[in-house]
Amino acid sequence: MSPISVKRVLISECVDPCCKALLQESGIEVTEKQQMSREELIAEIQNYDGLVVRSATKVTADVINAGSNLKIIGRAGTGVDNVDVEAATKRGIIVMNTPSGNTLSAAELTCALIMSLSRNIPQAVMSMKDGKWDRKKFMGAELFGKVLGIVGLGRIGKEVATRMQSFGMKTIGYDPITPPEVSASWGVEQMTLDQLWPQCDYITVHTPLMPSTTGLLNDASFAKCKKGVKVVNCARGGIIDEAALFRALESGQCGGAGLDVFVEEPPKHQALINHPNVICCPHLGASTREAQARCGKDIAVQIVEMVTGKALVGAVNAQVLASTFSPDSQQWIRLGESMGRVVRACTASKQPYSQVHVTSIGESLRKCTGFLSSAAVVGLLTEASQTGPNLVNALPLAAETGITVKSSHEESCEHEAMVLQVSVNGCSFRAVGSVQGSNPVLLEFNRSVFRQPVPLTGHLLFFRATGSTEILLSVTGALAAAGVELQFFSTSGASSGEHWHCMGMSSLLSDIGVLKPLAKEAAQLTL
Repeated sequence: MSPISVKRVLISECVDPCCKALLQESGIEVTEKQQMSREELIAEIQNYDGLVVRSATKVTADVINAGSNLKIIGRAGTGVDNVDVEAATKRGIIVMNTPSGNTLSAAELTCALIMSLSRNIPQAVMSMKDGKWDRKKFMGAELFGKVLGIVGLGRIGKEVATRMQSFGMKTIGYDPITPPEVSASWGVEQMTLDQLWPQCDYITVHTPLMPSTTGLLNDASFAKCKKGVKVVNCARGGIIDEAALFRALESGQCGGAGLDVFVEEPPKHQALINHPNVICCPHLGASTREAQARCGKDIAVQIVEMVTGKALVGAVNAQVLASTFSPDSQQWIRLGESMGRVVRACTASKQPYSQVHVTSIGESLRKCTGFLSSAAVVGLLTEASQTGPNLVNALPLAAETGITVKSSHEESCEHEAMVLQVSVNGCSFRAVGSVQGSNPVLLEFNRSVFRQPVPLTGHLLFFRATGSTEILLSVTGALAAAGVELQFFSTSGASSGEHWHCMGMSSLLSDIGVLKPLAKEAAQLTL
């Protein structure tokens, strides 16, 4: 992937000063404007290529669509709940976060809430400040020997587990992605949720907020837990059903809750906040000097590495681009886009497309099928889409226009190639290309195998006709009459029948209609 041009970045929240400094050191102009209203942000964003936010700025579809030059949205922190990722993807805008920046701070706060729940520390502090001395009222319990259930065994879940094990807690967990053998290596036995709920003395959640995790702890799951179970949420508001939690607290089924996040922030469920067995914080998981410095530095470094073409880290909607930041990948991306454009030019009268199938051939292309598919679709949709297709939004745009995109890989020890097959209006077109040296070339088009690979650069004329000296002379004559110089010619190895030919030209024909009497089909394009 070619380096992305980002010249001006807007920072809309209080981010560590190192973020601005690092961006400026790389020649990026940075403006800081905090506490803007939605309307102010919409008016301002059109002037910038990049936007850096924390969690307070709501990057809605309206904001994204107003950012006519926007190429990157960077979230200095974990999660992107405040960013409309789907809208950004459709616009071809990369959304990235800093997934590890606040890991330790969030894990430490989780541990602090577990300990506070076990010993009623905040309630005891408030009692003392009120002039009381109630030793018996705040009788607690040891963590030693207790069972901690960890739902979500990613970075933060792992750090919580290792810290609470030092207190002698038994750690069990659930995660649909982390392999059980991996979590077992750091002392967490995995099981199903139905197996986990009844065993836990404490439960902490560390999952993203998505449909499958919304209300994960609800009336039904609380009913399966031990009476008096204590729960902690430093992840995302809504993973624990707040109404169900309040009912469980009132009945005693839940013995206490440590909450750092809420469905609405600031929270409006005051009865829950004021419950005597609830410890709550105003979303402090990442609120440490170290986490903020780390997140500010990480997002700046990630943007600079993307801009300079070195790497793409933390992208949540453009994972396919991660493997494109290498010199070899650039030529294959060019090949994919060029082949897509050739097919589009030669099928202009037959559109719309219904299916695209991209096959990568060769061991070195095993991991390239994803971006080759995106690149081919970019070529197919260029000039056909007002959105401006790129590697980020190509596949969503294809789906939006009813195109099914498939990809596959074939092993080969002899050569590397890409095959693009397109179904368009009942017809099928097939192109085969490769990279020779550093140059993308077309080897075959619709079963016409070219005697000499066609360089996919410059002004190209493709036409389908019988293979004869007369047709070559007629076409070159038409070019000469139009003042166009022939630069190269490649034809099929077939000795009879109609097949495709390609000519390199000094410029495009002003009227390709002059070839109508000479060829069954003709198309020209500039690459």
